[in-house]
Amino acid sequence: MNVEPVCPISKLDKILVTTDRSSFSEGAIREALNLSNKCNSRLYVVSVLESNPDYETIGASIYEKEKRQAAQYLETIQARAVKEGISFCETKLLFGQDPYRLIVKEAGEKIVDLIIIGRRGRSGIMKMLMGSVTAKVIGHAPCKVLVVPRAARIECRNILVATDGSKHSLAAAEDAVGIATRYGSNIIAVSVRNLEIEATEAEAHVNAVADMARKVNVPVSTETPIGRAHAAIIELAGGRGVDLIVMGAHGKTDLRHLVMGSTAERVIGLANCAVMVVPASAA
Repeated sequence: MNVEPVCPISKLDKILVTTDRSSFSEGAIREALNLSNKCNSRLYVVSVLESNPDYETIGASIYEKEKRQAAQYLETIQARAVKEGISFCETKLLFGQDPYRLIVKEAGEKIVDLIIIGRRGRSGIMKMLMGSVTAKVIGHAPCKVLVVPRAARIECRNILVATDGSKHSLAAAEDAVGIATRYGSNIIAVSVRNLEIEATEAEAHVNAVADMARKVNVPVSTETPIGRAHAAIIELAGGRGVDLIVMGAHGKTDLRHLVMGSTAERVIGLANCAVMVVPASAA
């Protein structure tokens, strides 16, 4: 008997995956194809070819070569989508500066439900992430953003929800519970104790997520470790076999904090698994 694939994430009519055409985008491409297949989503694949003033002095031939190679690369993804039985896959090469603006604009025009983006390696990770395309896409995106390391695979067996009790983290928790309901996942609710968050406050945060999960019979455990938030979250995720971390985003009004070494940025940069960032408005 054939079993219909389950779409883990609700309302995935349209997915946009962005690629920089390097091997670091492979995880994002693979999981985008996988989700599109399971969710019967329309898949939009975009890549940005940045304009470069140097082309004016060294000639247009190099630019034309890059353009041709980028188009060929997108054709290979289109072929993979066809091979995997995805009914709708559209590829598009975007031109201009500020890649994040082009990506966010495309996502808004297509009214997508999820943006999937890859993550580069860890060398000099904090320096690399400052002002990165990924951080800026998250800060400005009109929808959820899924960041996928190259080797990560999303199976939704164990989902970690990081919460600080804010409306943003509650929105993320609602999304995580929805995924767990559809996919039979376990949820681990985590609130890290430190100088700013005491034990009773952290316990209240995780209990709110636990109550949410238990109402729909989703298995849930709670953790309130002490330490630096990103380090505690990453350690728990690694030790508990987590393949998806779900966190809230504060949106573009707090982009400065997102870019400048926030917990979300550090978790995204250092976790072995995929991280989904959920704006309150996208829950």
